[in-house]
Amino acid sequence: MASTYRGRHAADVALWAGTVVCALIVAVTLLYLLVARVEFTLTGIATVAFAVFFVLFVRLCRNPDTLRSRYTEETLSVASEMLENLKDGLTAEAATAICERLMPQTRASTIAITDTERVLACVGDMVEDFPPGSPIHTRATHYVIEHGLAQSFMHGAVARSEDGKPRQIPAGIIAPLKVGERTEGALKFYFSSPRLVNRTQYALVTGFAELLSTQLAIHELELQEELTARAEVRALQAQINPHFLFNTLNTIASFTRTDPMRARELLREFSAFYRSTLDNSGSLIPVEREVAQTRRYLTFEQARFGEDRIQATFEVDDDVADTLVPAFLIQPLVENAVRHALSDEGPLHIAVRVRADAPEDEGGRAAEGGDATGVDRAAAAGAAVDDADAAAPVNAVVIEVSDDGVGMDEETAARLFDASLPKPDVHAPQGSGAGVAMHNISERIRRFYGPHSFARVQSAPGEGTTVTLHLNLVDSIFAREDGVK
Repeated sequence: MASTYRGRHAADVALWAGTVVCALIVAVTLLYLLVARVEFTLTGIATVAFAVFFVLFVRLCRNPDTLRSRYTEETLSVASEMLENLKDGLTAEAATAICERLMPQTRASTIAITDTERVLACVGDMVEDFPPGSPIHTRATHYVIEHGLAQSFMHGAVARSEDGKPRQIPAGIIAPLKVGERTEGALKFYFSSPRLVNRTQYALVTGFAELLSTQLAIHELELQEELTARAEVRALQAQINPHFLFNTLNTIASFTRTDPMRARELLREFSAFYRSTLDNSGSLIPVEREVAQTRRYLTFEQARFGEDRIQATFEVDDDVADTLVPAFLIQPLVENAVRHALSDEGPLHIAVRVRADAPEDEGGRAAEGGDATGVDRAAAAGAAVDDADAAAPVNAVVIEVSDDGVGMDEETAARLFDASLPKPDVHAPQGSGAGVAMHNISERIRRFYGPHSFARVQSAPGEGTTVTLHLNLVDSIFAREDGVK
C-alpha cells in the first residue's frame, strides 16, 4: 500500500512539473511577442494557450478527488501497518512503532499511547516531559480512561512533567482504547496551538483509536482461544483413567510372584509414564517424545494381554521428529485401538506413522472427499507415503494410526468426529468411548492448527481402522512464537 502511494505521488509530481514547465514556456513566449510587438493574432493565440495551461494547472493542484484519493491511500497504508504492529497486543514496542507511524500524518507536536496506568510510548516535542514508563500525567487522560469517552481541550492544560516541573500543553485530543466496555489505554495527540485542532484532527484521532481498539479485541479473542485450547490439554493430562491404573497395578502385582525382575521393570516404567504425564503441562512437546510416551503405554498393555496379542510398529521421519505437537495427541488413538479394536482371539497389529506433508495437497484431497470429518476412503487410499520432498520446508505433519482390529461401519466412523451427529452406539465396536476421545482430539486440532487441519477416520467392519491427523503448521497458533519447524 505504501509503495503504491509513493508511486502515484511521484506521478502527480511529474505531471505538475510538466504543467508548470509548459506554462512557463507559454508565458515567456507571450512576453516575447508583446515586447517584439508581434501582430495581435499570434499574441491572442499565445494568451489563450497560456490561460488554458493555467486553468489546467490550477485544476490539477486543487482537484479534490486527487487529494482525497491520496489521503485515503496514505491513511489505509498507515492503518495496515498499525494492525501489524498490534498483532502481539498493546506492548511498549508496538505503541512506539504506532506513534512513529502516526506522527507524519497529523499536525500534532506530540503523540503518546498509555495503558491504564503508565505511558507506553511518547514521540515528539514532549517526550522528555512524559517519557515511556512514567505514570500518566494529565487529569484529562485519567478522565478518558475512567469514562471511556474521547476528550479534546483547546484552552491549555497544565501537567506535572517527569522532572516535577509544570508543563503547559496548549491543546490536545485524547481517545480511549477499548476492548468491549473495558478501557485498556488511551491515544493522545498534543498540539502546539489551539488553531491546529479541528474536526479533521479529531476524526483522525478517534478513527485511529477505534481501529486500534478493534485490533486489540481481535488479539484478545485469539489469546482466549489459545488459552482455552491449552486449558483443555491440561484437563486431559489431569485425567488418569482409573481402569488403566488399576489394571496396570494388578498386572505388576501378578508379576511380583512369577517374574520379580519384570515387575520391577514395569514399576519403573510406570513411574516414568505418569511423571511424564504430569510434566507435559506445557502443552507442546516434540512428536518423538509423544511417540515415546505411547510406547510406554503399550508396554503395560502388552504385559497385561501378552506381547503376542498386541504388536506395534512406529515410524517417525527424521525431518519431523522435533516438530512440536500438543501432548496426548497420539496416545489416545493407540489407547482406543487397544480398548475397542482388540478381538477375542488373534493378535492386534498397530502401526504409527508420522511424516511430513504439504497442506495444499491434503486440503485438495479433503475437498474431493467432501466433509473433512467424515470417512474418506478414496483420500486415504490415494495418500502417497513417500511423496514429500525432503528438501522442502515442513509446512504440515501427518500422523497415521492404523490397526487391523474389528473395525466399524461407515455410520459409526462418521460420528466419531462430528459433534452434530448422534453419539455412536455404546454396543458398537469402537463406540461411545472412542467417540469422546476422537471428538476431543478433533476439537484440539482445530483450535491449535486452524481450519486447514483435520482428523479423519477410515474403517470397515472386520478390516481395521486408520485414523489420520493432518496438522497445518503454517496456520498454527504457535507459528508466531516458534516458527514452522
